[in-house]
Amino acid sequence: MKQTTSVFYISVIVALAFIFWGVVFPENMLNVTERIQGFISTELGWFYLLSATFYVAVGIYLIVSPFGSIRLGKPDEKPEYTYLTWFAFLFTAGMGIGLVFWGSAEPLSHYFTPASADPATQQAAAEAMRYSIFHWGIHPWAIYAVVALTLAYFQYRKDEPALFSSTFRPLIGHRVTGPIGKTIDVFVVFATIFGTATSLGFGAAQITAGLIYLFPSLESINYNLFQIVVIVIVTILFSISAMTGIDKGIRILSNLNVRLAILLMAFVLLLGPTSYIMGVFTQGIGSYVQNFFGMSFSMDVYDPDSSWVQDWTLFYWAWWISWSPFVGAFIARVSRGRTIREFVIGVIALPSLFGAFWFSVFGGSSIYFENRGGGLYEQMDAGGTEMALFALLEQFPLTFFVALITVLLIASFFITSADSATVVLGMQTTGGNLNPPNAVKLIWGLIIAGTAGVLLVTSEEGLDALQTASIIGAFPFAIIIILMIVSLFKELRNEKETLNVNRERLRQERLALRNDRERVKREQQLLKKERRRLQKNNEEMESNKKKKN
Repeated sequence: MKQTTSVFYISVIVALAFIFWGVVFPENMLNVTERIQGFISTELGWFYLLSATFYVAVGIYLIVSPFGSIRLGKPDEKPEYTYLTWFAFLFTAGMGIGLVFWGSAEPLSHYFTPASADPATQQAAAEAMRYSIFHWGIHPWAIYAVVALTLAYFQYRKDEPALFSSTFRPLIGHRVTGPIGKTIDVFVVFATIFGTATSLGFGAAQITAGLIYLFPSLESINYNLFQIVVIVIVTILFSISAMTGIDKGIRILSNLNVRLAILLMAFVLLLGPTSYIMGVFTQGIGSYVQNFFGMSFSMDVYDPDSSWVQDWTLFYWAWWISWSPFVGAFIARVSRGRTIREFVIGVIALPSLFGAFWFSVFGGSSIYFENRGGGLYEQMDAGGTEMALFALLEQFPLTFFVALITVLLIASFFITSADSATVVLGMQTTGGNLNPPNAVKLIWGLIIAGTAGVLLVTSEEGLDALQTASIIGAFPFAIIIILMIVSLFKELRNEKETLNVNRERLRQERLALRNDRERVKREQQLLKKERRRLQKNNEEMESNKKKKN
């Protein structure tokens, strides 16, 4: 514990205070947080829409700008991880568990409660897929990308500690080590603790529901006790994984998660309505691209009785922003050695495309079977959102076996998410140590699990309130992200010498290539002349032979 900083102790006190509030006065906490969240969504929803789209624009600019050639590390440094492992890290930390949870549930919800179409119509189905892809596509990954890129740039390019406060050095100088910097780091820790704890709590509820679905006899066990047992087991597993380090536990589980997820997706794709799914994917992508700007700036201004955008889009944007400290810090941790262009394309394009295909497979199949009397929405409405995926799997053979694999996949995703969170929390509370001590990671793991467990057992309102509190934190953090971007571009302006060197190297390479082409061209011409000369000599020799004969 010698490596811990004051951020550690302040964060623990703040976390315990909020847990105490949620346990002792859950209804009060829920009431207060919901009123604040309602005010932000109603009065400042435009800010979420503009800021999220601004992050997308920043990502696109970095891809096409000369800054894209800058490497996150030394000029000749190579990436630590292969593309497959890197993508597994992105997928697992970013939203893997969310895709499993919402892959069927969100399109079904939009199908029966659409944004503007008539419910349960073909237009509602098209709208459901378009908005599902939108909510899990470019915007959330752009949020993660700009946060992760800024952290990675200052860590690996400027040798700054792996702290959010370090990214503000170009703006506030040495004050990053003072109260301002510590406040930023405490806020990041706060968002990570409660974002992960609420997800762990709801994940425990989903795993519990899945096990009861598979083994109905377990329903006789006290539900709260069952959830605590699930949380204890998950905590033990992710603590073991965390102590083995990123290169072992998290890497192995992340690769396993991606393989299992692809296997599950292939099962539904090949044994389900394959042609329909591929049509949904093709049309969904086209509709997403066609309506991208309209959805990005859409609000319920002219329909005050509707709260659809507030309930879905604004909620998602706030949720992704609230998760960006944790996900961004972890992505930065595993992205050393990549160029800015490679990094941004990899973080935004690949996961967005994968997510679109995932929703097409699971969401498209769910709507397909629902229209043929599958009763999926009825089961989801009766048993909760977590039942949507299991209701879909009932339409396929080997239901029990596939559902069991799904529960294991959900558990594995939660283990890696919590595991990654403890690494990030350890980094932020040990002065930016990229490999924080196991004792620190273990303490944060217990705090996360304890928070989820206590609030699940004592009060569902407490857990909802904690989730709302973490989302409220998205508003100030959205401003922090904008300041991080300003700081990044201010520092990038000092890279002109590097860009000039890169430009000169590229010019030399092009000149060398042009010289090589000209040399090859001259050699080909000489070769042609030599061939003609030899051919002419052969013809003369043949002619002389005939004359002699």
